[in-house]
Amino acid sequence: MQNPESLGADIRSIRKSRGIKLVDIAEKLDRSVGWMSQVERDISEPSIDELRSISSILGVPLSIFFGQAKAEASEVGRVVRKDTRRQIGSRSVGLIEELLSPDLTDDFEVIHSVFLPGTELKEFIVRSTQEVGYLISGRMTLWIGDQKFDLNTGDSFRIREEPHKWANPNSEKAVVIWVIAPPVY
Repeated sequence: MQNPESLGADIRSIRKSRGIKLVDIAEKLDRSVGWMSQVERDISEPSIDELRSISSILGVPLSIFFGQAKAEASEVGRVVRKDTRRQIGSRSVGLIEELLSPDLTDDFEVIHSVFLPGTELKEFIVRSTQEVGYLISGRMTLWIGDQKFDLNTGDSFRIREEPHKWANPNSEKAVVIWVIAPPVY
């Protein structure tokens, strides 16, 4: 069985969740399918430039492939301690995200999202996913399609392949637990 916390397992899981074939990535990288297969099995290690290209092809931030904290052997693939969460996504829009799932090999991912005060996602995004969120603290505004929702602590929501964006116009952060299937990171 492949190590669930490995770089290769992450690449394979994301590739499969997006329906991308191994041959397609290999061709775009101008590498052999055999080499790409070895990367996914942790036999070969891509250079940082190759990893950057892989992240671009998969549509994920390069940072998703870094920061895997070491865990006790008995906890690997099962438990994520608060101080070992993997930082994911881009903080550029005032959103801090950490992976709560032990790795990226499931059919879904669980994200801890912190929306900083006074920040917003200005453009709608659409993902081929189903997403459920639960606001554990704070308040925020969420647009799903042409509907606007003002959310408070304890509220939850669902998005099904719909355009959406968010804003936190408040003076306190908003914290959401977000479940996304299939994984986007």
